[in-house]
Amino acid sequence: MSARLLNCRKLRCAAALISTNLSTLVLKTLHRRNICYDFRHAACLRRAAFALTPAKSECYSTFWSLPMNETCEGPFSLFQMFWGSITVRPLRSFLSVIAIAIQVILVLMIVGLTSGVVSEWGKRVEGVGADILVQPPNSSIFFAFSSAVMPESLGDQIASVKNVDEVAPTVILTEPKSLVVVYGIDYHRFNALSKGFLFRDGRPFESPDEVIADDIIAQTRHLKVGSKITLLNHQFTVSGIVAHGKGARFFIPIRTAQEIAGAEKRVSMFYVRSKGDTEATRAQLAELFPQYSIRSLAEYVALMNSSNLPQLRPFTRAMVALGILISFLVVLLNMHTMVMERTREVGILKALGFSRFDIVRMLLTETFILAFFGTVLGIGLAFLTQIVLKQTKPDLPVLITASWIFAAAALALIGASAGALYPAFRAATYDPVLALAYE
Repeated sequence: MSARLLNCRKLRCAAALISTNLSTLVLKTLHRRNICYDFRHAACLRRAAFALTPAKSECYSTFWSLPMNETCEGPFSLFQMFWGSITVRPLRSFLSVIAIAIQVILVLMIVGLTSGVVSEWGKRVEGVGADILVQPPNSSIFFAFSSAVMPESLGDQIASVKNVDEVAPTVILTEPKSLVVVYGIDYHRFNALSKGFLFRDGRPFESPDEVIADDIIAQTRHLKVGSKITLLNHQFTVSGIVAHGKGARFFIPIRTAQEIAGAEKRVSMFYVRSKGDTEATRAQLAELFPQYSIRSLAEYVALMNSSNLPQLRPFTRAMVALGILISFLVVLLNMHTMVMERTREVGILKALGFSRFDIVRMLLTETFILAFFGTVLGIGLAFLTQIVLKQTKPDLPVLITASWIFAAAALALIGASAGALYPAFRAATYDPVLALAYE
């Protein structure tokens, strides 16, 4: 009995040497649960601290002025221990959570914005009402990067092909500052092919300096009928506002677009609507005009997915790698500093019997807790940003999918774990005697 009381006193003395919260929490929790074992053997403390076996005691003492004559068994609260280590340094823990959240937001918002813009563009092209797209050879699937190089007269040749119902020549321009797509169209031919614009307000353009805007861009830029707007270094007056989903955000007369582009009698592409079998019509056009790129709309829309676009894969991978790097560096710096501050604490834990595995597990678990809160915060802020952008910038759609949520969470955990490994293993190799003497 006296040996056990002596060891309890030794534990009390050890607790007085501990300068940080974690080990104090270990010893006090052991006491509150009346775990007063003979700690001459290190394995006893490890089993008690990590609840590998229940601990019992019939030790009578006034240790910390509390009775210890009760027999008690139950698991040691590991989460309480880890949470105590995190909350004792709230600022550093908060910064770690914020850094991990930024990584999650970075991945979700960049990938979501890319996917959203690409997907929304595909839907707008689909909404034009064409079945077939005729473009110059080696042209980009992103119309914003198309040039007006096709002769406008080609439209009459396409229209003469059997099973072709309507053809709409289109000049595609891009506003340099905002990358907003502007269509130069023959209003009557484009309107016939798309089965009519749905006007929210106003009328079609009637003069070379008038423009039609869709309702999304009108809301974003606070436009109304009669508003003056500068597009492509040219002054226009808004003549009408139409429902979105007809390809571009702005529509101007085709002659004005050709004049701005310096491409007289030339267009960027042709929208084609077939009368019957779309694939048969497309094959016929491809045979008659082999020098041009001819796609069915279904094929084009299928390509309008960020996972199907090889041009976007390097960009997506670079953003993911950047996110992992941010998480890795922040956690590495945080854990390295934390381990240095807790050198004496780690030494005491090792002196009391904690193994290298116990130390590594303790530090990695703390990192996982921080990564969990950072991931949850990042996902929440990403959805909040999506809602805010939908209200303030409806022309910037953000598509956040479940697959990328799981991917962002996994990347956060991987980056945080990688950053914590070196400090954790370094702490596990501390010599208890040297660690206790550390100042």
